Amino acid sequence: SIWQDLNDYAGIGQGAGETVWATAPPVITVRHMQHYGDLAFLEESQPNHIRWLEFLNKYFDKGMEEKGYDKNLRKYDGDGSGLGDWLALRARDTFLTHTAFYMAAARCVAYIAQKLGDESMKRKSLAQAETIRKRIATLYLENGKDNFDYPLGRADGTPGPEMSLFSRIVPGEKRCIVLKNWFKRSGSPWPGDEEKLFLSELDESYAEDMTRTGELVKDEDGYHMGWSQWQGFNEGIFAIRYSLKTLSDMGFHHIALRKAAGFGFGTPEYMMSHNATTMWESWWRSEDVYSRNHPMLGAIAEWMSSSVAGVSLHPTTVGGRRMLFWPRFPKSATMLEYASAVQGSQIGDYAVAWRYENLPDDKSQYNSASAKVRIRLLIPPTGAGSIRLPGPTSKKTKYSISHSTLFPDFEKARKESRVKCNKRRKRRLGFPYSWEYDRNKKRWHKVISGKSIGTPCESFLFDVLPLSAQWSGHTDITQEVLNGRDKVLPAGFYDIIINNWQLEEEVEGTGRLGNLPEYYNSDDLGPYCKDGSTHDWHIDDASHII
Repeated sequence: SIWQDLNDYAGIGQGAGETVWATAPPVITVRHMQHYGDLAFLEESQPNHIRWLEFLNKYFDKGMEEKGYDKNLRKYDGDGSGLGDWLALRARDTFLTHTAFYMAAARCVAYIAQKLGDESMKRKSLAQAETIRKRIATLYLENGKDNFDYPLGRADGTPGPEMSLFSRIVPGEKRCIVLKNWFKRSGSPWPGDEEKLFLSELDESYAEDMTRTGELVKDEDGYHMGWSQWQGFNEGIFAIRYSLKTLSDMGFHHIALRKAAGFGFGTPEYMMSHNATTMWESWWRSEDVYSRNHPMLGAIAEWMSSSVAGVSLHPTTVGGRRMLFWPRFPKSATMLEYASAVQGSQIGDYAVAWRYENLPDDKSQYNSASAKVRIRLLIPPTGAGSIRLPGPTSKKTKYSISHSTLFPDFEKARKESRVKCNKRRKRRLGFPYSWEYDRNKKRWHKVISGKSIGTPCESFLFDVLPLSAQWSGHTDITQEVLNGRDKVLPAGFYDIIINNWQLEEEVEGTGRLGNLPEYYNSDDLGPYCKDGSTHDWHIDDASHII
């Protein structure tokens, strides 16, 4: 294709284009199967995916060597030939992205062969994928630092360990020490031209305020913007997804929320403060090169529905017939009080909503009060869902579930919810300010003015009229949660209550540009590290292929 020809310089040659982009078709085919269960499409596309894998088998190693990647990475110092984690703020580890997506191509062919009953191709490509995974793991653990980095690395490349943790590349016995060492990473000042120009036309009073909040750093050369590792983003097109998903899935959802809700350069807040209504292509302001309407950094949206609200396709489902409901909550209600999402499928809409209830009137207690969490789930006819609930915050935490004996009038609930939400939007309860430029004075100034965009609204699942649903009695499921078992639910409308959920202060770390010693100095990284069965990739798992 023209696209591949344009990017052939960034790949292994021979007209392949960039390895990551060229591996998109098999990855998308697997995800298509997960969503739609189309065996005919697998049969039609399988030969093409096999040819791509055979091409990689023939040319990958030689092509990488020709592009300057020595076999054992003795000379590799990051950011080689390749697009890698495009437009990241850190240096890009292009060897990792090239090689991990080569592994993904083999996993995809194995997955497709499994679904089509092609045992020979399944065994062959599965073994190959494991060989590539082991090669990556061996090279990236060779330095003995357990930070999952290339031999000469300084733990400053991207993707860092987050992609390898999410994709089950890191060996199971190393996953928690790698996770622990990941928290040592810090942010950095940013020398961008547009940001320097902005600061040169900013009043000193604003700059001092922004320095106090950590948004700016000040030295003998003046003020500088900076990007944060744990209260903002430095990741590019790939690692933004892996960082958020890995944190949420491995028990640090509150840190993922801190990244997404951060302020200053390298955050969605930064874009919106400059009046963005769509995602930019880059984290920095670009007046002439990069797009102001681009989905490249949009992986945050998928994480919002799957992790913040808690609904996504089950990793092993086909045809979207089974969803994973996995709602996760912040440590403090000051971060977030409720969330919801709808996941469409060919059999109908699945939906989830949760909210804190019984919160104290005094918001200063949102870091310490005991609250109730209510969760509503909707599973369409012929569908199924697995509910995975976070572990208790205290010995008093109790879980119970109820279901409606009939399907309520959801259309009426949706209409009621839309009316409420539109009223809130008209009150402009969304993003509260923006930077405006005075062309006469050649100065930037902050305008406090609420917007409709970003106005929070609760789910229609909480607008179902009491008489419209006929609830069964609540059944205690505390022991099932303590045992770490997912509960499989058939089609229906469910109400789950978590009582005595203890709120606490969020972890601060060493500041906006700092790291998280609370975790890299800890010997207890939570229940995920106590469960060794959750890490290895399984051939039916479409979600963690890469």
